[in-house]
Amino acid sequence: MPFASLGLSPALVHAAEKAGFVAPTPIQTGAIPAILQGADMLGAAQTGSGKTAAFALPLLQQLQLSATGGPRRVRALVLVPTRELAAQVGEVLRSLAQHLQPPLKVAIVFGGVSINPQMLGLRGGADIVVATPGRLLDLVEHNALRLSAVAHLVLDEADRLLDLGFTEELQRVLALLPARRQNLFLSATFPAAVQALADGLLSNPVRVEVPHTPGNEPAIEQRAIAVDASRRTQLLRHLVKEYNWSRVLVFVATQYAAEHVAEKLYKAGIFASPFHGGLSQGARNQVLQEFKDERWQVVVTTDLAARGIDISQLPAVVNYDLPRSAVDYVHRIGRTGRAGESGMAVSFVTADAEAHFRLIEKRQHLALPREQIAGFEPTEVAAPPPTTDPQGTGGIKGKRPSKKDKLRAAAAAAAAAAIPAADKKGS
Repeated sequence: MPFASLGLSPALVHAAEKAGFVAPTPIQTGAIPAILQGADMLGAAQTGSGKTAAFALPLLQQLQLSATGGPRRVRALVLVPTRELAAQVGEVLRSLAQHLQPPLKVAIVFGGVSINPQMLGLRGGADIVVATPGRLLDLVEHNALRLSAVAHLVLDEADRLLDLGFTEELQRVLALLPARRQNLFLSATFPAAVQALADGLLSNPVRVEVPHTPGNEPAIEQRAIAVDASRRTQLLRHLVKEYNWSRVLVFVATQYAAEHVAEKLYKAGIFASPFHGGLSQGARNQVLQEFKDERWQVVVTTDLAARGIDISQLPAVVNYDLPRSAVDYVHRIGRTGRAGESGMAVSFVTADAEAHFRLIEKRQHLALPREQIAGFEPTEVAAPPPTTDPQGTGGIKGKRPSKKDKLRAAAAAAAAAAIPAADKKGS
């Protein structure tokens, strides 16, 4: 099915072709006609499914058709949870909008950098603003933009917006918008809080859901390698050299681990760089761009890069540390195998992490064999669970002493210790 059959203008069909979109994905096939008709839309699809283009193409067409030729006013607002996703979505919109006549202006705003250049960039107005909630509110308070003309609202990665604690900011933004508008709600998962937000925001929405089926799963080879925790860095070096990966994204649990592992790799002759929230926005942008340009072979990152990072033709990702949840696992491995490409996702499974990985497998309906690499066979065994509980609770959740209980016990112990001293003093 060609893009032209979905109701897009010739200019946007041409723009899609220029952007490398060969044929519509299932989420695009379902979403584009519904959005063009002005309906509210709830979209749910796996990572790498083409959700951005699914709303970007029809949104641009609607804005072009409703252009009045007067001063630019913000008519479309796209809210995203992270700076990296804001930059990515904004660039997709800009690349598509440049083929339109007259071209539409896209402003990209997020925190972590100076607000002044963003205020200057909004002079003369903008047709579309892609923003993180906090910086958007800052710009409104500085009178750098107004939201009274917004006719289209997009919440992208809505589950992540709530995970990162943007609920209050989101409600403040919604209060500034006109009551009559089109709402587009996209989320990879729908826990109760996300579903409640969607129910309150959308009016008779068209639901476009692309379930996980064998026919639309990304071509990602998933592997689980058993290894001792102390030998993971050596194994990582071995895999990078064995497979000669041009680029690999390595996920770790902490900022410290990102710095530590990257440094070890770099000293071993592998061009590796850390990427995490502790870096300045300029440093983060630079690392990402250099990674895309293949100037870094390995980027060691926290879950900051698990969503909203689109790196074309990324051959592999490695879970050096396992993710906290099965949902995070899906988003991590979804950085490879994008846009019809194939990829490899490797998870290092230590003895202590085996039970957790089994839970991830259960949630994702997986059953991966535990591989052993010659020279890296594991020798560690999982630490046994505690058999005694000093508090006498058996470790049962809900039976452990609370903070108040501990304070009362400490006060009682102090009072008991003071009694003999007082007796001695008075004798």
